[in-house]
Amino acid sequence: MRATIVFYGVALLAYLLIDAIWLGLTADTLYRAALGRIMLEHFRPLPAFAVYLLQVVGLAVFVRPRAFAQGGAAALAYGAAFGVFTYGLYDLTNLATLTGWTVGLSLTDIAWGGTVSALAALCGWLAARRLLRPRIFR
Repeated sequence: MRATIVFYGVALLAYLLIDAIWLGLTADTLYRAALGRIMLEHFRPLPAFAVYLLQVVGLAVFVRPRAFAQGGAAALAYGAAFGVFTYGLYDLTNLATLTGWTVGLSLTDIAWGGTVSALAALCGWLAARRLLRPRIFR
């Protein structure tokens, strides 16, 4: 249980920090440029934070067991796959339903989802491995 809590906490912090950097660098040029009029005037932090909480719950449930059993490469690979699946569902739904959502934006965002999820999972795995008993890891 402690290993899961450490994994979750560190993965969540990593996810928030890495995604904040990404959004700070790309929000205006990538998202606002493509979406303009359909973006909110004012950011809603509570629903956004809930998305991060749920995304990292998914990493803890679906990626953490494989990472703990197989190592850091599994944390990266399964984290990336999980991110591609979850961002893919979101982006392809948007592509199907929203005017102004583009294929390019979907592909970029799906690739980003795989990247940030992989990095967050790896950070969670590394922290749990370092802080907890090494015998639970490969």
